[in-house]
Amino acid sequence: MKPYQERVVAEKKELDEKIAKLKAFIAGDTFKTVHVYEQDRLHEQRQCMEEYSEILQNRIDHFLIDEPKSPG
Repeated sequence: MKPYQERVVAEKKELDEKIAKLKAFIAGDTFKTVHVYEQDRLHEQRQCMEEYSEILQNRIDHFLIDEPKSPG
């Protein structure tokens, strides 16, 4: 893998860890004490983060597919 590809893989891993922590927070008791508007924003944040993770995964899936073929 090229260095920029390795960075994308690392970024996705870090993002997925943050998503897991956010989901755990949303599922926990403390979340219920947060103002409803903030709850909505946290749900929106989770959704955006998950979409971003899907985009990164799509890029990772296509690293080898999109690799230019060497002549010969």
